[in-house]
Amino acid sequence: MDLVWGRDEFVEPRTVDVHVARLRSKFATAKLPAPGVETVRGIGYRFREPVKA
Repeated sequence: MDLVWGRDEFVEPRTVDVHVARLRSKFATAKLPAPGVETVRGIGYRFREPVKA
């Protein structure tokens, strides 16, 4: 988080969770495929390219 917001800012630990939830919600509202952001329990998030059929 320091790389994004800097060391001089106080950022709540749940900030990233809220941003990811809002992103997922916007995609769902727009009826678009969800972005490849996966939750990794106990770690955080990772980006995965969608599997091509």
